[in-house]
Amino acid sequence: MMLGPALKHLDSHSSIHDAAIGEAEQLTELLRICLERNELDKAYETACITLEHWETRTLAHADSEEHEEGLYNAILEARPDFADKVMSLIRDHDLMRRLAADIRKSLAEQEADYSVLRKFEAMIHIDLIHNHDEEAIVAQLGG
Repeated sequence: MMLGPALKHLDSHSSIHDAAIGEAEQLTELLRICLERNELDKAYETACITLEHWETRTLAHADSEEHEEGLYNAILEARPDFADKVMSLIRDHDLMRRLAADIRKSLAEQEADYSVLRKFEAMIHIDLIHNHDEEAIVAQLGG
């Protein structure tokens, strides 16, 4: 199985996570500021950009991890006893995808409000926990 070095090695994998979550946190804070200032057009634009960020960075990364040639199959090949841990990681991805779909639905209706902000915040919390758990598994495998 051929994995890229960023997926096999803890430091580079952690760097991918840190960069994506840092950007998501900054964009979410910008959305909060726009909402607090009642700048609804800017809030909508910011929410669209934030969703695009999640879809093209974190969720695309999740897709690559779940792919047949991805990290999770490599983990299961090395440690079949980690099946429950891998299923939990996939569940985290699914929760983030569901939140993204809910946000997309709100944005399709031209709504960017505090409920959208709370969903982005929930995605951040899920992703922080997920990244910690995933990095711990990679470290256990000697990544």
